[in-house]
Amino acid sequence: MAEQLIIRLASQDTDKVHWLVWSKSEEHIIASGELATISHLSELSTKAAHREVVVILPSSDVTLKLLNVPAKSKKAVQLAAPFVIEDDVAQDVDSLFFAYANFSTAEGNCPLAFVEKYKMTHWLAQLATASIQADFVIPEVLAMPPADERWQMIAIDNQVIIRKGQWQGCTLDESLWPHMLGIWLNADDDIAIDAFSPIAHQADNIDINYLPEELPLALMAQHLDTRSFTMLQGEYAAKKERSSLAKTWGLVAGIALLALVLNIAGKAITLMQLNSQIAAVETKVIERYKHAFPQTQRVRIATVKSQLRRQLSTIQGVDNNGDFLALLMKLQPVFAQVPTLKPENLRYDGKRKELRMQATAKGYQDFEKFNTALTPNFTVSQGALNNQGTTVTGAISIKAKSGGNS
Repeated sequence: MAEQLIIRLASQDTDKVHWLVWSKSEEHIIASGELATISHLSELSTKAAHREVVVILPSSDVTLKLLNVPAKSKKAVQLAAPFVIEDDVAQDVDSLFFAYANFSTAEGNCPLAFVEKYKMTHWLAQLATASIQADFVIPEVLAMPPADERWQMIAIDNQVIIRKGQWQGCTLDESLWPHMLGIWLNADDDIAIDAFSPIAHQADNIDINYLPEELPLALMAQHLDTRSFTMLQGEYAAKKERSSLAKTWGLVAGIALLALVLNIAGKAITLMQLNSQIAAVETKVIERYKHAFPQTQRVRIATVKSQLRRQLSTIQGVDNNGDFLALLMKLQPVFAQVPTLKPENLRYDGKRKELRMQATAKGYQDFEKFNTALTPNFTVSQGALNNQGTTVTGAISIKAKSGGNS
């Protein structure tokens, strides 16, 4: 099709929805505008007719990862990938939807994008309610100009969209930009940016090249590559219309299936009873596991055996159980002061008498409050903090001061 309807959805239903009609052949804007909220999507249904529809998702909700997964086949790589990042995400991987790109680099063989399933389902349901069929769904970072040597940046609705590489980037609230800029500068003092919008809170040691200001969706329309990646995969793959003959055979197969179901109704009831008994046993296993390891937030019956082995290996790795437990006793009141900060995993170095912890919290202030509470009696070393949508993750190393008492 010679024309595209590009729709940028927002993270929250109450946020604006930007749209643009783009001529691919003549490379110019035909029409553009904003909707007050996602509930007004039906206003675009006539514009979607007879046009290619590209939906842009906010990169504050879609995370890009480039993994190196040791496996022989592409299918094996994709099956293993969610479990490779299981310890690095706050959510249960079963609640996430993963989409895969088809390329490899020296840094990794598995480029993927993931988003919470309920959000993906909700966005597509809102489009369907408005009678809009998406042909392609792309994270907004990947619609930005290529970032081979310089980062690409543009602002939209009090947010900053940044592409940092072929498969790297993020979308931040403008209020977080100065904080993240400081973190990036600590990690890399050679940052160069092509900016299509004014940048607030600049730093002197950043090379910023201000380019002519662009309408964000117009900029994305010029650099969309719908052939290389779309998130309409797996359970969200676009459904093709079936022929009338296929529909007829589908009806016949449905009737045959109904007859089969009726014939085995008795067995089905028995199976339901067995499933109920299995569920009761699984519930008891999970209860016992949480009783033994009360710090555990999520327990999945399919992996409880490996989780148990992991817990046991962690305990066996502690050189001095007495010191470890004593340190945990001292830390308990500090955790009570900041209940929103949750430890994801703990490691104890018996030689250094140091506790290393990966934790999640609702915001950066929770980490600051936790560190402040620790300072009088503990030596604290905090790693970089990462914003993961509605949560912040980070690593903390804690060591009791000589003579300290919490």
